[in-house]
Amino acid sequence: MPIITIFPGTFCNEDVVLQELITHTGYKPVTDSELTNDAARLSGIDASKISRAFVSRTSIFNKFTHEKERSIAYLKLALAEKLTDDNLLLSGFSGHLIPKAISHVLRICLIADMGFRVALAAKAEGLSEKEAAKWIHRHDEDCASWINTLFNLADPWDSVLYDMILPMNKTNTNDAIQLILNNLNKDVLRKTENSRKTVDDFLLSAQVEVALANEGHQVGVSAASGAVTLTINKNVLMLSRLEQELKSIAGIVPGVKTIETCVGKGFHQSDIYRKFDFEVPSKVLLVDDEREFVQTLSERLILRDMGSVVAFDGESALKLVHEEEPEVMILDLKMPGIDGIEVLRRVKETQPGIEVIILTGHGSETDRETCMNLGAFAYLQKPVDIDVLSATLKKANEKIQTRKKKTGA
Repeated sequence: MPIITIFPGTFCNEDVVLQELITHTGYKPVTDSELTNDAARLSGIDASKISRAFVSRTSIFNKFTHEKERSIAYLKLALAEKLTDDNLLLSGFSGHLIPKAISHVLRICLIADMGFRVALAAKAEGLSEKEAAKWIHRHDEDCASWINTLFNLADPWDSVLYDMILPMNKTNTNDAIQLILNNLNKDVLRKTENSRKTVDDFLLSAQVEVALANEGHQVGVSAASGAVTLTINKNVLMLSRLEQELKSIAGIVPGVKTIETCVGKGFHQSDIYRKFDFEVPSKVLLVDDEREFVQTLSERLILRDMGSVVAFDGESALKLVHEEEPEVMILDLKMPGIDGIEVLRRVKETQPGIEVIILTGHGSETDRETCMNLGAFAYLQKPVDIDVLSATLKKANEKIQTRKKKTGA
């Protein structure tokens, strides 16, 4: 029987539909949470970080870390391994990762008008209509972001993505179930030898994509009977050199017979291809109220492939620490409001894994001793030689990576 994927809007009677389908078909349910845990096991990345791939808000560090893209690569691999089984019912975001070439999949969308959803949410959760609408809109934003990431489409309920769109404000649950069951028996959805091969192709492409991601590369990957195509979608200064490196990585993946590279639609855009560099920290937070100085420093670090963002005061820095989880912080001491020593103290109390480098032009020997006792990684004076700062950042990164290997985080 074909695989079923269901992408529901929140409060569209999705739980009832899913449970009834499982009862009628005996299918095995596969959730986003299950696939996230499988992807975490395969990658060593924390499941909570992988699950962020499903939300609309992308980390400000992502253009340096490619964390979202790496998470999606591992989600594809986890899903591809699942698809070797039959009789699966996927609910949530992950079903959209199944390539269209895999034909034995019935793709279903459950949606309803906003009035229906708001009324259902208000009743089920005891919310006001305003609170219910806000909740639904927030989830719809996640849906829209996910579809835009995968397909460059704005509408998560676009009919081109589905075989069936069921308006649950006009369709009762029993009728919805019957419609789905009737469509399951169509010849076009029967598993064939060719559709089985497309599952194998998906698995191979996912394995190649993960191999490339583990070496810091983000390119499009497709496969057909062992023939792999790598698509470069960002401008690159030395294309032939990149192509050679990509082929050397993909070529050692079992099952790869031939490799071709090509450039995609995004190749001629101004965005430059950046390989992820594991030797330097990719999430550096610069905290200094001297705006011109800190912005210039950020630009110089970016030129050295270190992902950096800027905060101009202690309060903003603490907010970014909570929301973005930087790896390293470069922190000035003398700032209005919350000063650097207090920022250091709070960071080390709540997130001691962040390495903090003090960079100040006003500190005393007493300040240096206080900072080092609070857990600062290093204490540097302005003006600092950029090579000295870069070397210090690399040492901080080495400490972070060593700790991650020991803890498995």
